[in-house]
Amino acid sequence: MAGALVLGAVGKVMGLIDIPLRALQKIGGQGGMAAFFLLPNMAVFLVFVLIPFVINFIYSMTGGAQIFLDKRPFVGLDQYRQIFSCTNYLDPNSCIQDGFWTAAGNTALFVVIQVALMIVVSLITAVILNREIIGRSFWRAVFFFPVLLSPVVVGLIWRWILQRQGLLNYITYELFGAEQFNWLTDRTTAFAATIGVSIWAHMGFYTLILLAGLQAIPKDLYEAAEMDGTSHGRVFWRITLPLLMPNLIVVLVLALIRAVQVFDEVFVLTGGGPGTSTMYLIQYIYEKGFASELRDPGLAAAASILMGAVLVVLTLMQMAASRRNEKKGER
Repeated sequence: MAGALVLGAVGKVMGLIDIPLRALQKIGGQGGMAAFFLLPNMAVFLVFVLIPFVINFIYSMTGGAQIFLDKRPFVGLDQYRQIFSCTNYLDPNSCIQDGFWTAAGNTALFVVIQVALMIVVSLITAVILNREIIGRSFWRAVFFFPVLLSPVVVGLIWRWILQRQGLLNYITYELFGAEQFNWLTDRTTAFAATIGVSIWAHMGFYTLILLAGLQAIPKDLYEAAEMDGTSHGRVFWRITLPLLMPNLIVVLVLALIRAVQVFDEVFVLTGGGPGTSTMYLIQYIYEKGFASELRDPGLAAAASILMGAVLVVLTLMQMAASRRNEKKGER
């Protein structure tokens, strides 16, 4: 009886909602209804994305250290001219804004190495987890678990492991008698640590994408290859890799975008040090705009606009590659 009353009440409420919706559909048609239901999302996009982007672009055309726009002088493209004022772009010391190009160089090197290793490690992990192994579901959960952690937690965990009195030095000293070493104060090992920690934290997500692609490959192809006596290596290069290419492209572009935006765990892990060896673009923008004593919000805004342009290019590359693969699939 109670269930019937609840259903009746719900039916009456839906009937009341249906009256204005039908009237709206008559006025605007099907397109008007689609716009009506998209309106809340578009409002959120307008308030939290489009308007901040416009404000950020305006900031990039102003100078000074003041925060409020009415106290900032208009300088036009001067911030962009400062960024690109270099005699040799490969030598940050020859640039007026050497900090930007140092961060850009660190980011570029990080992206190249991290993305390449991320794809290789994720692919190997996905191939292994796709096999019939003991505790397969458990291992899948283990590899995906770091993705659920907060980047700050990831940074703190690995800082406790890699610092001089950390777990890694304790293990190496107790077991092998090795001298304690602070992995986060050496430029080379600190840079390598940021790459390793980033891969550990995010590889589960990309492994999941590749695993879904592997499971979508028809088993008949593998059975036919096995009957023909094809080697495992040839099966991988001739069957698995070509059919997995759409997923690999998605992983490549998502990993590129994520690597360009690296900040959270690295900021907690090394703080950009030692020196500027792990200073990446997002941290440069943050410190230039907010944390530095010699802050310059306009320069930070200009740097963020340039980085946003790079991300747009990467997104367009993903869309073009996806369309190309769809056309090949149709053929």
